[in-house]
Amino acid sequence: MDETIGGLTDDELTYRFKEAIRIDDEIRRIKGLPVARYDMARRQSYLEYPDGKREYREKT
Repeated sequence: MDETIGGLTDDELTYRFKEAIRIDDEIRRIKGLPVARYDMARRQSYLEYPDGKREYREKT
């Protein structure tokens, strides 16, 4: 049995969280703002701009 928080299951909360992030990313793209991402292969964070350009952070 799934745990419930405020009447919502863990799966429903996870779904709503992921949708909120997706919607926020779309709004940022429309406004021309970069979106923070993480490249698992390079193990490095980067900013992705609406035109597709990626700007990786320097490793410290």
